[in-house]
Amino acid sequence: MRVRVEVFAAIRRDARMEGLSVRALAVRHGVHRRTVRAALASAEPPERKRPARRSPRLDGFKPAIDAMLVEDTTAPRKQRHTARRILVRLIEEHGAQQLSYSTVRDYVRVRRAEIDIEVGRRVEVFVPQEHAPGAEAEVDFGEVWVVLDGVKTKCHMFVYRLSHSGKAVHRVYPTQAQEAFLEGHIDAFTALGGVPTKHIRYDNLTSAVTSVVFGQGRQRVENDRWVLFRSHYGFDAFYCQPGITGAHEKGGVEGEVGRFRRNRLSPMPVVASLDELNDRIRVWEAEDEGRRINDRIRTVGQDFDAEQPLLAPLPAETFDPGLVLTPRVDRSSMITVRMVKYSVPARFIGRKVRVSLRASEIVVFDGRVIVARHQRIT
Repeated sequence: MRVRVEVFAAIRRDARMEGLSVRALAVRHGVHRRTVRAALASAEPPERKRPARRSPRLDGFKPAIDAMLVEDTTAPRKQRHTARRILVRLIEEHGAQQLSYSTVRDYVRVRRAEIDIEVGRRVEVFVPQEHAPGAEAEVDFGEVWVVLDGVKTKCHMFVYRLSHSGKAVHRVYPTQAQEAFLEGHIDAFTALGGVPTKHIRYDNLTSAVTSVVFGQGRQRVENDRWVLFRSHYGFDAFYCQPGITGAHEKGGVEGEVGRFRRNRLSPMPVVASLDELNDRIRVWEAEDEGRRINDRIRTVGQDFDAEQPLLAPLPAETFDPGLVLTPRVDRSSMITVRMVKYSVPARFIGRKVRVSLRASEIVVFDGRVIVARHQRIT
């Protein structure tokens, strides 16, 4: 039986992609029209009321736990009780051998926040994020060093992570300019077979955002080419708050950048080209489908198998991620792109040609026909 979040995601996807009516959506998914309207209003299903669970064995130990948590309010941050340490003390000092760790953990999670508020310590509370399958993703760049063709070189790793399953795509480029930013998205969409139905979370990257409108919530002035790209693939952008205020809003992908760099790119990879490195990365990504994130029951691959059908389909036409230039071919049958010369067929001498300057290559067109392709020199 499908969980409610999957039903909600499927309803929202069909409404967006096919424009079905509330009645048609209710028939297709076998639910009441009230459920359809709730799904269209919010991707997150309303919580069902559940009876409060009691833990009779814990009742006699709650005063002792509360005392430890109150003591923590004045203790150094790194020397406060964890739930596991509290359980150990209860066993050693109060003979609580019958208590389980999960019972103590669940009580401590709630009671610690209540005590912090009571003593005025907790000014801001962050609620753990829950993400519907197929709805959201996060994007970030991270610096990586590579021994590239014998030379230690600083490169940039684009990371795209689905928020629900944690399935991630990583690509290393010589730059983090807009062409790499767009190319990374296209490679991720293609590798995962779809686009999130709700939004993708970003920092205020210059590849997307021209300026932040302060005092206007999350309003941004976006780059025109970025707006065209989003429109082509049919997704919305969610921009995190600048600085430390928004640090928690896309913590999943920031953690993924560090995890992948530590586990897969240490020590520095030695490769002849970035294409070789990205081919290795594709193999590592397949291996990572067998890992579990924190205490999840299912693997990344199992969660992704359930999430992938809920992604919005890719558009029929591809988007050229490159910066379009029109240099003139000189008498030596060369064009100059960013102060670097590249060769083209001699028949184009004296003519202008269309060039797509991409993250790792330049592609030269005559109309729609590719007439030359070179590795980009930076």
